Amino acid sequence: MNGRVKQIGIDRIILFKWLEKTANLVMAGNNKTAINETLQRLLEDNRSGGKPGVRAAREKTITILIKTWLTVPHGLEALRDEGLRILQDLPRNNHISIHWGMILAVYPFWGTIAEHTGRLLRLQGTAAAAQVQRRVKEQYGERETASRATQRILRSFIDWGVLSDTDNKGVYVQGNRYSIHDPRLITWLVEASLHARTNGSADIKDLLDSPSMFPFQFAHVSTKNLTSLSPRLDQLRHGLDDHLVVLREFK
Repeated sequence: MNGRVKQIGIDRIILFKWLEKTANLVMAGNNKTAINETLQRLLEDNRSGGKPGVRAAREKTITILIKTWLTVPHGLEALRDEGLRILQDLPRNNHISIHWGMILAVYPFWGTIAEHTGRLLRLQGTAAAAQVQRRVKEQYGERETASRATQRILRSFIDWGVLSDTDNKGVYVQGNRYSIHDPRLITWLVEASLHARTNGSADIKDLLDSPSMFPFQFAHVSTKNLTSLSPRLDQLRHGLDDHLVVLREFK
């Protein structure tokens, strides 16, 4: 079972440019010390995003950035390495999909907020912070940490451009949406999504249609195609006609 699913872990505003910088530093072969020093300077110069000028807040943010792309949890190394290879080949305006998948895998709480947000957008065209926070409290309890983390992740979605503010404070609408057709990228995102689930398996349609992927629209891809593109994925028969895609390590 993936123990990260029950943890919050991420309670800072994470700007897209920070993750992009971190991934670039990793791809350039920098070690943890060099990456930390560069991120310290980057966040010191920034005057938004969770008060990065405050040392404690800055350190927490840097920890999240480094854990997402360098010191990933055990079992995510292959996903990280493949993600970096794909990132090198993607146009910059498509990089958001890779960063979304990686932070989702490392911090499933990000996916929890995305799922509630995406579901509200589908149901009513808007998502209010108060509505998302209420649903999160039902899962994680009446913890101030969960409420605060929810608000900061929603503000991260705003920075990433996938949510937009409205005239009503704390009420958001869908922002940018990205069409993804590359089978290799879809396969990688499926794998990332499975790492954010407790049992590492799901129906392919449920994965690609999940509200947690609300910024993206995927081309159709079969389970057989997915498993042929990744040695870390397998398929299991579920009923007469359905197949689950599953992480091999969970079999």
